[in-house]
Amino acid sequence: MTLKELDIIPEPVNISSKEGAFTLNEQTLILTDLKLKAIAEQLKQILLITLGLNIVIKEDLQTKESNNIIILKTINNEKQLNHKGYTLIVSPNHIEISASTPSGVFYGIQTMQQLIPTDKIGSKNIDLEISIPCVVIEDYPRFKWRGFMLDESRHFFGKEVVKKILDLMALLKLNTFHWGLTNDQGWRIEIKKYPLLTEIGSKREGTTSQRSYRSNKKNKVPLDGIPVSGYYTQQDLRELIQYATERFITIIPESNFPGHTTAALAAYPELSCTGGPFKVSTRFGIHKDVLCIGKEKVFEFTQNVLNEIIEIFPSNIIHIGGDETPKRRWKRCLDCQARIKDESLGSVENLQVYFTNRIAVYLGSKGRQVIGWNEILNDKLIENAICHYWTMNLKQVLEHARLGRKIVMSEFSAVYLNYPYNHIPLERTYNYEPIPNELESKFHKRILGIEACLWTEFVKNKKNLEWQTFPRLIAVAETAWSPKNKKNFESFQKRLEKFNKWLDLFKVSYAKKEEYLL
Repeated sequence: MTLKELDIIPEPVNISSKEGAFTLNEQTLILTDLKLKAIAEQLKQILLITLGLNIVIKEDLQTKESNNIIILKTINNEKQLNHKGYTLIVSPNHIEISASTPSGVFYGIQTMQQLIPTDKIGSKNIDLEISIPCVVIEDYPRFKWRGFMLDESRHFFGKEVVKKILDLMALLKLNTFHWGLTNDQGWRIEIKKYPLLTEIGSKREGTTSQRSYRSNKKNKVPLDGIPVSGYYTQQDLRELIQYATERFITIIPESNFPGHTTAALAAYPELSCTGGPFKVSTRFGIHKDVLCIGKEKVFEFTQNVLNEIIEIFPSNIIHIGGDETPKRRWKRCLDCQARIKDESLGSVENLQVYFTNRIAVYLGSKGRQVIGWNEILNDKLIENAICHYWTMNLKQVLEHARLGRKIVMSEFSAVYLNYPYNHIPLERTYNYEPIPNELESKFHKRILGIEACLWTEFVKNKKNLEWQTFPRLIAVAETAWSPKNKKNFESFQKRLEKFNKWLDLFKVSYAKKEEYLL
């Protein structure tokens, strides 16, 4: 097998092909230490599922065994390959994956998988012998934040779908799962202090049609007649967090405040400016009713919700949304106007940054950091709040980056996977560069990374979810990991043809070439 035939996604930093091959068979041993035992078990399962080989693990790196072995080890070298990288060496006698961290070893295993000839995947023949080409790979990620965002507030998919997504993210070396759990159309996370959030807020009677998405809201828009419901218990969430952690993926929850809160207001209308009543929304878009910034009970509610969220989620970063928050109600609300006067805010325009800063300070007191969509930006915004860019006002975002703010990039016209392929074809997603040309090189480190987003207004089932996501998420994964100068769309397309065999193994309903190349 030549270098060009290795076909690895994401493209590694350095690859050197060598003569010969390692023969993987039922007699192969995995050698590891206790620190990497769980990762070794994952490799064992990978080889069992993909090839039917039931390989023995031996916790002894000092063994005299020198042939037909796979060695997993950590090394005391903090500078090695950007700390999160790995070295993968395949020789005729052994495969060695080394890194300074367990996550690096894990990423090396994901690359090793792709050295398995695709015609052998799924064969499950115990007499099988697999030739792995001899190679030396030194590899590490370009960006710290390599993410995928799934919105389950609009449509609920459940634990098994999320686990499958996490498995695929792990194969692609993605490390951040941003999980949209609340919005106008549904509240999907159990909050024990406020049971009505799920008793009422997790259910809606139906959904407006896509054709009616931008219809005049004064007109009665027919529903599709399909009720939508579902939420995650705190036990469910802990199970999924553990599943993600085993794959070196951080789950960042998003609960949207102070806008996109109709589902919460349906349960607790007293948190609004008008008092309601409200129903969980069946239409999409921007809603005028939001949390009332003038009422102290709103801050009590938000903090209590966040208390339970941070008790469940170990992530150091908590997403509070903050996008698309109209100020119409605040302008007419006596409580909001009193807040403006009492806090010397000057105008209604500063109510949201007041809210965001209070919540950011509260989260900071709990050891957590806030992130929000770029609408939260304001000259008065607390310094350590992370900006998640999605649309408009890029100039403002870059000004904040120059002043020290960290940024995550999710340009909607390139990496919003809910759009059809004729609107955002695979090539556009692949060629998206998360560091804007206008940003001077000395500020490039302020860009934490890239995240693809799948909003599910019109994604109603698992098949549709997978079709919208793949292969575009694979393209984003390469941008997130591989050096910019190694990226080439023609090469990616060729490698993707072989990578699809892995999607077939996972039974993914991905878009075919004739569908995504438009």
